[in-house]
Amino acid sequence: MTGRLDGKVALVTGAGSVGPGWGNGKAVAVLFAREGARVLAADIHADAAEETRGLIEGEGGECAVVSADVTDSSSVKAMVETCLERFGRIDVLHNNVGGSAPGDPVAMDEAVWDAQIALNLTSVFLTCKHVLPVMVEQGVGAIVNVSSLAGVRYFGRDNIAYTAAKAGLHKFTEQIAVKYAPQNIRANTVIAGLMHTPLVEARLMRQYGDGDRQAFLDERNALVPMGRMGDAWDVARAALFLASDEAGYVTGAQILVDGGITAKCN
Repeated sequence: MTGRLDGKVALVTGAGSVGPGWGNGKAVAVLFAREGARVLAADIHADAAEETRGLIEGEGGECAVVSADVTDSSSVKAMVETCLERFGRIDVLHNNVGGSAPGDPVAMDEAVWDAQIALNLTSVFLTCKHVLPVMVEQGVGAIVNVSSLAGVRYFGRDNIAYTAAKAGLHKFTEQIAVKYAPQNIRANTVIAGLMHTPLVEARLMRQYGDGDRQAFLDERNALVPMGRMGDAWDVARAALFLASDEAGYVTGAQILVDGGITAKCN
């Protein structure tokens, strides 16, 4: 099937990539455009968003770019206004921004806790705060929030703030789904498992890899019943389904994209 987002406008946060290759947000933005959406690619790093725009426009799609800090309400408000000025509406809000910092409650600095909650949970509160009125006025909308297995299972890595924020995101999304269902607005969560994206190389390797890249990758692959990590396109395809009219009767749902890890750990 093609054209699943024809006529729709998608605002994708975290639409760049932290390094070479395909991050989740970058893949989502490109796939949404391939399926007919006009895309606003938002990222705190303008050059990363510009790279995404170049890929979309190189394939004949339409994309605008905005540099935005989704932990800052005024920046989010400006991002939403930019989307409306350029495209006139917002049919899909895809929240992809996030990231983990190591630490348990004793070891983690309070400032790190605050920053983690802001990045992984408050950011979604702020985008919804500014986008939901637009969707209510339109009488339609779809929100897709990207979460992590850390919000549902403990796998031996201490990242307490990230875990708490992602668990909170699940309940936040459920409440949005129920509250706004009468306005024909859907909200769902993609729970991503172990993905091999540039984030693994750029950040997680430094935090947990002990300098041995291959051993770190092998360890992550071995945790998955399917024997391998997923990639950004696995997340993007799940997000596409939830953003499209094919999921018109799906709201408040959590789709696991994890190669079977959660089932293994039940």
